[in-house]
Amino acid sequence: MILTARKVLEMREEHGMIHNLADRELENPEGVGLEVRLGEAFELSSDGFLHRDTRDTPDSDKVLEEGSGDTLVLEPGDYYLIKTRETVEVPSDAVEVGGTEAHLMPDVYPRSTLQRSGLYFKGTNTNPGYEGPLIFGLKNVSNQTFEIQEGARVAEIVFKQAIGGLVRDYEGQWQGGRVSTDEEEEQI
Repeated sequence: MILTARKVLEMREEHGMIHNLADRELENPEGVGLEVRLGEAFELSSDGFLHRDTRDTPDSDKVLEEGSGDTLVLEPGDYYLIKTRETVEVPSDAVEVGGTEAHLMPDVYPRSTLQRSGLYFKGTNTNPGYEGPLIFGLKNVSNQTFEIQEGARVAEIVFKQAIGGLVRDYEGQWQGGRVSTDEEEEQI
């Protein structure tokens, strides 16, 4: 079951779920989800690797600062990691919604403006227990330049119920919204 934006806003006081929403989302959200905004952007600046037990992601240099109002220019082929202004606090415990107790899992969809402009938006799952901003990949796959301003709405987050119980909550090393590894690390 998908929770509507109104239901998520009602549940925020007790369960956290999402913080730092724009006034538009707090007062008059559109559809079933809540839109999240571009906060920071990072450019990859080194090599990386993923082995069975260890990894080291490419270094990332911040190219767009949250609150700046600056514009990120994506030339054809450019790839950036983007971080949201909003943070999520996905409840670890199951919550009761509409008579059903379940864990919540946010799912994120890019705004259609991005695909209509030749931008490929990539996100990953966000499990119960994760707290922090969301990090996405954004690549210009068109032959045209595209600009996006810091603070612009880039995606819609929809909270869904996950039925059946969990083995364990998210305990990963990306907790808190880390953008890249500092050095080679063992994967947990």
